Amino acid sequence: MGVKAMLPSYELGFYALVVTCAVLYSGSGIFEASRDSMNRKAFRDGIKPGWHYFGRKMDVADFEWVMWFTSFRNIIIFALSGHVLFGKICSMTVPQHRAVMYMTYGLLAVLASMGLLYLMIILSHCLLLYSVALAKQKWLCYVAGLCCLASFKVEPFGSWQSGFVTGAFDLQDVLFYGGCTFTIMRCMSFALESCERDEGIYSIFDLLKYNFYLPFFFFGPVMTFDQFHAQVSTRELRRKDDEMKNIRVNALLHVGAIVAVDIFFHFFYILTLPSDLKFVNRLSDWSLAGLAYSNLVYDWVKAAVMFGVTNTIARLDHLDPPQPPKCITMLYIFAETHFDRGINDWLCKYVYDHLGENHDNILKELVASISTFAITTLWLGPCQLVYIWSLANCFGLNFELWVQKFFQLGPLAKLEAKLSGAMSRRIRAAFGAVNFWAIVLYNILALNSLEFALLVTKRLLVMGFPVSTLSIWFITYCGVQLIKERERILAVEEEHRGDKAKVE
Repeated sequence: MGVKAMLPSYELGFYALVVTCAVLYSGSGIFEASRDSMNRKAFRDGIKPGWHYFGRKMDVADFEWVMWFTSFRNIIIFALSGHVLFGKICSMTVPQHRAVMYMTYGLLAVLASMGLLYLMIILSHCLLLYSVALAKQKWLCYVAGLCCLASFKVEPFGSWQSGFVTGAFDLQDVLFYGGCTFTIMRCMSFALESCERDEGIYSIFDLLKYNFYLPFFFFGPVMTFDQFHAQVSTRELRRKDDEMKNIRVNALLHVGAIVAVDIFFHFFYILTLPSDLKFVNRLSDWSLAGLAYSNLVYDWVKAAVMFGVTNTIARLDHLDPPQPPKCITMLYIFAETHFDRGINDWLCKYVYDHLGENHDNILKELVASISTFAITTLWLGPCQLVYIWSLANCFGLNFELWVQKFFQLGPLAKLEAKLSGAMSRRIRAAFGAVNFWAIVLYNILALNSLEFALLVTKRLLVMGFPVSTLSIWFITYCGVQLIKERERILAVEEEHRGDKAKVE
């Protein structure tokens, strides 16, 4: 109820005004804090000279972002450009063998960047999991796959395997663990899809073509084997209307996002500020809330850009890759919260939806969510911080279902039925605002630190109560109403498209 309920335009305008003013006010506080801390000794490692014509230093606390778009920018452009050129030639000359050509280029690129021993490690895991897939026993595929994943995420096994890779450059560890762990997830997908196949099993050649597709190899996203195999086996390569135009627009948007983030980091040190809790504790409650939220927004932008670049390459190769993660600004329920759409789709297909079925039974949902977050914990790397993050988000996901079931009880359901659609929407948005901040607080655990998350929680819920707590809750409520309005418009448009299709 309340999904398609409309609110008066003046009410929505008021909500938009409140959110805009709050963002500007919070942003001004972060800007002033960044300006005052530019030459602070505690931030010496995180703030470095940036673009000289801005006359300001730049936040460089994110190692991966700096490496991707400075030190290794030319190498990445060279490798992906070579793949695009190679793939275009193959698509025009031998489209039926393009998967083989992609695999060959990917193998050579991995060999050139990481060395022969690294390639042997990858191939040994592929061969091991292929051998397990021959038994066509799902439980055995899960056990073998998770053991292989643990061999990279649990010490001393991870260090032992990485020790075989010689050489030393800044991104070596990132490339090593990224390529290996994504390989395991792809091999598990291959093994599980082979178990579903009625006639025989896919060949080891199919697995290698799937795994060594270069745009997805090191950083993902994970495309399940059934989707990749079906798309890459298509011989008739045709573009949809305006597809190339959309690809060019997306490519320009990603370039623009990269430039915008670099400019943003010259004025807002959102990644470095949380490292000094004494300094952060001096900020106002509004600025502190904005700092926590902006860290989540940045992580979404980072994921959207990283996966967006590889997805653009994949679309040039006539593939339909997983969509970018849903914008964190549009989220207020745990069930839709993720930063990696590929891993999320993988977990939903093989674990969460498999065990939880329609996600209506409390016990099945509990088992499904615990299993999902147990695998997610292993994927991220077991440690105290990840344990807390997984436990908090698992609780949030189940608590949503408990609250939903509670409000579906007879008396409460009858009470809501008596309310107008607009009032029901307002009540749901009030609860959604609380959920929104639960998502923010639970996830800054993984993005920053436990200490920073506890500081934000204490300031907003304890020391700031009631003024700051209720003010930020109301502003968030306004934001959730704007999200719901967008959902309502999309639902109406989808309904109109469905009615039009029926008429035709």
